[in-house]
Amino acid sequence: MVSLIYTIIALSVLIVVHEFGHFITARLVNVKVITFSLGFGKKLLHWKRGETEYAISAVPLGGYVKLLGESPDEEVPEEEKEQSFTNKTPFQRFLIVFAGPFFNLIFALIVYYVFFVGGFMISPRIGHVEPGYPAYEAGIREGDLIVSIGGTKIVEFNEIKWEMFCAKPGPVRVVINRDGKNMELAITPKEVEQQNLLGSKMRQKQLGIGPLEPLKTNIFTSIPLAFHQTYFIIKQTFVGIYMMIAGRVPTKEIGGPIAILQLGSKVAEVGILNLISFAALISINLGILNLLPIPVLDGGHILFNFIEIVTRRKVSEKTIIIAQKIGLTLLIMLMAFAFYNDIHRLVEANGFLKNWMTGFLKFFSSKSSP
Repeated sequence: MVSLIYTIIALSVLIVVHEFGHFITARLVNVKVITFSLGFGKKLLHWKRGETEYAISAVPLGGYVKLLGESPDEEVPEEEKEQSFTNKTPFQRFLIVFAGPFFNLIFALIVYYVFFVGGFMISPRIGHVEPGYPAYEAGIREGDLIVSIGGTKIVEFNEIKWEMFCAKPGPVRVVINRDGKNMELAITPKEVEQQNLLGSKMRQKQLGIGPLEPLKTNIFTSIPLAFHQTYFIIKQTFVGIYMMIAGRVPTKEIGGPIAILQLGSKVAEVGILNLISFAALISINLGILNLLPIPVLDGGHILFNFIEIVTRRKVSEKTIIIAQKIGLTLLIMLMAFAFYNDIHRLVEANGFLKNWMTGFLKFFSSKSSP
């Protein structure tokens, strides 16, 4: 229960970071912020400071910043038109919308920088080689440094697992450094069936190696490493989206808020630092997904403003409304599918629920039989 509370707090911080990006940029370009809310729906707590109402709302599935004149059909008093969102230049509107996802990326960058400085990131130097596994058979030994896998430079040990996941069947080109000299090896990973944190069984490619030590960095060398780690997770996010579209990742692995809470709770049980690292990863995912050019999401608004900047003509209100309806429908369908997967995983993991559901379905199927 404590780990779940920590996870909810961590995710709430990400929402606040995202919405604060919209909020502070709006204020910088003199747009009035009417409401800053953590959550949707009925306001459980609310207070006013200056011209903005701050609120904590009942449905904790995100948050929002309501701006003056945000809706094209909204009536804005003459004396407040200078503070209206719609009266700002398309570039200013672009900045306001872009700032939310951008702040999520900056948050992750700061977390990774602190982690590198604090010695919490792991070096790709080998501390253990499992006998009988491909790495051992290929001649890798303790103390060797993994330089690259499949042509991709390895900076932090956890990147190895991702490169194994993305590797095509067959031998993988692994470059190691031993005593200052690089050696290139062709290693065929071993496929092992493992259970992930959500309880699903997956086949994973493994070399059979473990880490040796934390990365030795300072406040200066940690800067490029933090940028690299942020870039790596951004790339990981895009590759993951592509793999889902291409069918390389089973649709049953798509998760929603319940899955995120489950994962966060499992990670928090290991330690608070792991939860913070998980929050940084989710922050990047949140930022990238919001930048997708889907109407309703920030990326859709960015696209409309970009079109206006290029063509110097506003996209018609009718086009925006139609696009938003399509985007909202797609989003609802995706969320419904994610919730279905989340609930299905919960039922499968809980023996009582599984038996109850099976009996429930059998009872109603027997009633409907001729």
